[in-house]
Amino acid sequence: MSDTVAIGGRQVGPDLPVYVIGEIGINHNGSLETALRLIDAAVLAGCDAVKFQKRTPELCVPAAQRDVLRETPWGLVTYLEYRKRIEFGEAEYAAIDAYCRDKGIHWFASCWDEASVDFVERFAPVCHKVASACLTDDALLRRIASTDRPVVLSTGMSTMEQIRHAVSLLPRERLVLAHSTSAYPCRPEDLNLRMIETLRREFGVPVGYSGHEIGLQTTYAAVALGACLVERHITLDRALWGSDQAASVEPWGLMRLVRDIRVISRAMGDGVKQVYDSEKPVMSRLRRHPGSA
Repeated sequence: MSDTVAIGGRQVGPDLPVYVIGEIGINHNGSLETALRLIDAAVLAGCDAVKFQKRTPELCVPAAQRDVLRETPWGLVTYLEYRKRIEFGEAEYAAIDAYCRDKGIHWFASCWDEASVDFVERFAPVCHKVASACLTDDALLRRIASTDRPVVLSTGMSTMEQIRHAVSLLPRERLVLAHSTSAYPCRPEDLNLRMIETLRREFGVPVGYSGHEIGLQTTYAAVALGACLVERHITLDRALWGSDQAASVEPWGLMRLVRDIRVISRAMGDGVKQVYDSEKPVMSRLRRHPGSA
């Protein structure tokens, strides 16, 4: 177990600046240009990282859903064809890798199958993310653990027993948990932010927050409750087509989010009472009986 975990040389844990992730996911809708614009938005806002999602469609799409027709920006296509259209390949990720290096921002991905882990490993990501949907995939967890990279594990739609089992398969000295509720968008009454402390108390590892709510207020509350990592979906426009767009944060909102998280982090302090230099002139003016030292 560890109080902090190093992600790309950046220590993540309690009493440290919050590690902020702009979750691009599949909000690029298969467009590299859109992905690069979203990276620009994350850099401008001051995010520490951007994250993508990587799947092998033939492995991740259940056989019963492959030929189901779906309305998409490319017309009426099968679900399997849709999943293929929004997946980036080697050329796109090489461009993303080079762009992020040039911009000085971390990038990584949540891999939904073992082949995707092998694919992303070619780019030496700063860490791996386990999506809530994959928390019960033991083979995937073992493959990710074998990379010897830090792991961020989201805990949405999972019982405590399932979380305990997943944690048992991962290296605690390299593990960050992320409290999450997998509803898109999520109602405030389903966020259960006090789970941040519950997870930290039980597992003794850094705990962050992956939010899918509308608005920023509850993400600020997560930071005040001790989340050392924050992940929010980002988009260029919440009205764009896609399942995650409505629960995402637009560029101006992302700038406010990161700015205010930084302020909250500085304001949290260390919990040790002291008289600050800024108080002393006021004390000398207003306090008639200074009392003991």
